[in-house]
Amino acid sequence: MEAEEIVGAVEEAVGSRERGFVETVDLCINLKNLDLKQPKNRISVDVVLPKKFRELKIGAFASGEVALKAKEAGAEVLDPEELKRMDKKKARELVNKYDYFVAEASLMALVGRSLGTILGPRGKMPEAIPPGADPAQILSRLQRIARVKSKTAVLWVSVGRKNMAAGEIAENAAAVLKAVESRLERGWQNIGSVFMKTTMGRAVKVV
Repeated sequence: MEAEEIVGAVEEAVGSRERGFVETVDLCINLKNLDLKQPKNRISVDVVLPKKFRELKIGAFASGEVALKAKEAGAEVLDPEELKRMDKKKARELVNKYDYFVAEASLMALVGRSLGTILGPRGKMPEAIPPGADPAQILSRLQRIARVKSKTAVLWVSVGRKNMAAGEIAENAAAVLKAVESRLERGWQNIGSVFMKTTMGRAVKVV
């Protein structure tokens, strides 16, 4: 499904009355004819959205020049040495504080030993910053990621905010739909219906 086929539903959804805050716009995908008890039928994918719509909090395990570049790009730099002195309570607090993490490639093993048992189950293992790579490019991509997981047969994915152009929201929604469809055993035949909805607005059917 292309963005042009979704934009009408987006316009209707965001046309609801104004609230005292900028509402998030969600894409709702209802799956059908899938046994989600079978691991092969579960979806877990990070979709890089075409349009950024929120500021995610990203922690960077880095030092020296890489740390400086990561900070300039908007990440909060975390001292790798602190990991060696961190108890489980502080480790959990740290992990819960950030949406994503990045780490210099040389520090990945240390991060894994110190936080792996907490980061792993939450799907927050850091993305490695290869030697010589620009952290800004990695951070820019992470800021546009939408995480899709099929815990139930109904997928809810935030794809925009009400103050965005309808076309941009539709582009993000189309990217998520394409990623989900490609991971379903029978493709679009496993999708029962699709809706767009603002935080406090009514659901508008796309298909």
